[in-house]
Amino acid sequence: TVPQAPIEAETTIVSVCEQLRQNLQSRPIYIEKAIAIESELNLTDACRDIDDLGKKDTFPFEERTFLQRAINGLLSGNGEITSQLLERHKESVWLGQGESQQQWGLVRAAMSLSDSCGQMIDELQKHTRDTATLLSFYVTDLKETDRLQREFEQAVHNFIKLPELMEGLVEQVRNRYRKLAEKTQDAFIKQVEKSGWPATGYVANGDVYEKFISPALSEQGKKCGYIWVDALRFELGAELEKLLSEESIVELKPGLAQLPTITVVGMASLLPEADAKLTLQSDGNTLTPKLDGQSVANVTQRMNVLRRRLNDRFEEMTLAEFIKPKKKIAATTDLLVLRSTEIDSLLENDPAATLSNVPVTLNQIRLAVHKMLSWDFEQVVIVSDHGFFLNLEPEAGDVCQKPPGTWNEIHHRFMLGSGAQDNHNFVLAADKLGVKGNFTQCAGPRTMAPYRSGEVYFHGGLSLQEAVVPILLVKPLKTKPTSGGSSYKVEIKYKNGVTKITTQVPVIMLTLVAGDLFAGDDDVEVLVQATDDSGNVVGEPRAGGELNPATGTVTLKLQTPTQITIRMNGDFEGKFTVSALNPVTGAGYGNLALKTDYLN
Repeated sequence: TVPQAPIEAETTIVSVCEQLRQNLQSRPIYIEKAIAIESELNLTDACRDIDDLGKKDTFPFEERTFLQRAINGLLSGNGEITSQLLERHKESVWLGQGESQQQWGLVRAAMSLSDSCGQMIDELQKHTRDTATLLSFYVTDLKETDRLQREFEQAVHNFIKLPELMEGLVEQVRNRYRKLAEKTQDAFIKQVEKSGWPATGYVANGDVYEKFISPALSEQGKKCGYIWVDALRFELGAELEKLLSEESIVELKPGLAQLPTITVVGMASLLPEADAKLTLQSDGNTLTPKLDGQSVANVTQRMNVLRRRLNDRFEEMTLAEFIKPKKKIAATTDLLVLRSTEIDSLLENDPAATLSNVPVTLNQIRLAVHKMLSWDFEQVVIVSDHGFFLNLEPEAGDVCQKPPGTWNEIHHRFMLGSGAQDNHNFVLAADKLGVKGNFTQCAGPRTMAPYRSGEVYFHGGLSLQEAVVPILLVKPLKTKPTSGGSSYKVEIKYKNGVTKITTQVPVIMLTLVAGDLFAGDDDVEVLVQATDDSGNVVGEPRAGGELNPATGTVTLKLQTPTQITIRMNGDFEGKFTVSALNPVTGAGYGNLALKTDYLN
């Protein structure tokens, strides 16, 4: 009863279908019809016993079959199959479905992380001779695995509900990363026990002010920016270096955090003369950092140290406050300190849900640096108090037993006091770890486990992820860059003109077009946001396709349509605007008004 064309029409039919699939104007109609036909003819059941479905995923059930094969390839250790399917899927018509982009994006992230873990485990044993060798390996190679792990976890938690067919894959990849992290940690602690901390040949945070800030301020009229970013671990600093290099001269150096790697201590270590004069007062469950005997335990106390030193040459504010369009600073300001706590506070409260918001802070830093350089700042120094470690699926044994002795526990990863080491903990003299205070020893887990169960985001201890932080030295280019895409516009479309979205993961089409006759053929980076009538962000791009997961931006080529998936906030319904923005200046390239219609 199903109409069937004669065999001689096959070439014509295949050609017409391929044009419908590839043409971005007809693709939404093709998807709609294919879904309807699959349901009408019950193709999922009818084709259940067919082993070879070819290479084209004409219907949704075929794409799901290919997705399962890609997952099975990774689970069985046959990554070549997965790689082939990922490459083929780049041209799939089903990229027009937000759910499809998310699923294949997760498979791609899983394969990248899994491959990297395998390579790094093989390489690790070649770089464990001493602390300096291991640190060099971390800041050049191992940090890339941390980046891939963060991007993988972003991809996992972009799902409102993780599909059941992906649960085994996620567990396997997490276990591979955990194995690498533990092997690295074991090698790192053994070297620190021999040579102490901070390692020689590297810049400790306690020396940053004297080494990079004081020389700049010694020159009359020279302006310097000093950006303190809470929990900017080294791999994020490397991503920031890539962003800032587009319009400035950037040098990335590995910095060594002050122990214990917690905010109150780490921020104090960024003050003047911290290396010589910073001490810690341990009293029961409280820890108070003091600079030359004066408490520097909160923001006001820390900022007053700089204010007393520089008077009207000093000004400070939050990063979010500074990037507001009309925000100005005093003409006498030579040192401007900007403070950002968003990464740490978001991840402390809900790491799984807020990990994808990390790119927001990176873009804010980018905006702030652009603003300072445009105001003729000679230098901007970006630093962090500590890094962090992610273990978003802790197991029953992911907790460390405390060592015997009298200890003050710090943030579940470090202890101050006195006692004896055991198989689970290192115990070292405080001065060997560069810690000064009213205690004799420091202790911490030998593994990547905290002293309290259930922790999924943590810092405070001694690991490469927690204790190696970025120091970015940013200076203006001798020749200032051009306007960066001001001669371009971005056309934004949803399903060929549809104005209502019926899914929380709509796929938006972006096309870069020349705004005038002087536009070149440059690629243009674009930040996409969905905002309500009050300007609140209600939807952001999610991992998959051409999106840069570190920044939440996409690079567009002239007249080349690009699809990205927007994930809408679960509690939002109503009218909103999708905007394409210049990520450096915040200027708009284009926008599209839409509204939700989830019931349909």
